Amino acid sequence: MQDQFIARRRRLLQTFAAGGLASLGGSALAQAFPFAPNQRYPDPAVLILDPSFAKYRIYSSSVEQITTGFRWAEGPAYFPEGGYLLFSDIPNNRIMKFDEKTGAVTVFRANANYANGNARDRQGRLVTCEHSVTRRVTRTEKDGKITVLADSFEGKRLNAPNDIVVKSDDSVWFTDPLFGINGEWEGFRGQREQANTNVFRIGADGKLTAAITDLVNPNGLAFSPDEKKLYVVEWKGTPNRSIWSYDVGADGVSLSNKTKLIDAADQGALDGFRVDRDGNLWCGWGSNGALNAEPADVGGRKVFQLKGKPEDLDGVMVFSPQGKPLAFIRLPERCANLCFGGPKNNRLYMASSHSVYALYVEAHGAV
Repeated sequence: MQDQFIARRRRLLQTFAAGGLASLGGSALAQAFPFAPNQRYPDPAVLILDPSFAKYRIYSSSVEQITTGFRWAEGPAYFPEGGYLLFSDIPNNRIMKFDEKTGAVTVFRANANYANGNARDRQGRLVTCEHSVTRRVTRTEKDGKITVLADSFEGKRLNAPNDIVVKSDDSVWFTDPLFGINGEWEGFRGQREQANTNVFRIGADGKLTAAITDLVNPNGLAFSPDEKKLYVVEWKGTPNRSIWSYDVGADGVSLSNKTKLIDAADQGALDGFRVDRDGNLWCGWGSNGALNAEPADVGGRKVFQLKGKPEDLDGVMVFSPQGKPLAFIRLPERCANLCFGGPKNNRLYMASSHSVYALYVEAHGAV
């Protein structure tokens, strides 16, 4: 067993060297975690909670760890033109690039203003939520120049732009909670200027409007495949983290009929999510850090332990368009965000704490 562990560790380090991460220096790297994929097919990490999910599972596909060694991996976005994935490593203040063809992992952008959410717009450009320092939404043009799409609303700085999605009419929608200015881990502590934590819309004409103003720290967001519904995570919801559903008006702007679609219960942590072509929601999942009301005896000490076990919660939950649980993809780390990618748009990339994992499925991303 020890020999097997050493061999896996050696292969992991070889992967780093091949991907170029070793050249970044030890101070830039977090702990790297060896990962042993399941040998059996179908992968026992894919738990079917409803028989209707079986058609999305590929019998001979298993969860893979494509890279590791980050402090908080977030905001994955896939670019089919180049066959690569971009994702944020927030505390290390950089955006990373994974090349699907070569397996190389390199720094796409250093000093990224603690970028969080990323997305590809309809013209193949990167749009990014810089959620600290600059506190703005930017677009990276094809020539590498950066265009600022929004950095203030009604004369006051944005809070900390978090997650982002681009609609077919070229409007850009993003959430603006407080996480990037609440402390020193994911950026720098800053002064809040917005009275609310809004969901904003940037029109194709560049006009910024507050589309939703009554959610407490909204986080992930996505549209249904027909764009008739907008889904938004409320991170600080009462009593639990939730996904709210809104009907999108015929004008593509107005929202109505706010409905709670998914309740994460008192243990689960919703973060980022994506929608497939059938309207199912694939949600990053894990422990929300809530503690039991009473301490337990651990080694002679009274310890307030977590509600639920992270090893039972960490992964991806899949829900139907009606909010019915369909499946759970078990991961060894909490999944913060995910996206679909690959040449056929059926490879699920999962940004999960220190690592990024991937799984081929018989589902395709809606965008």
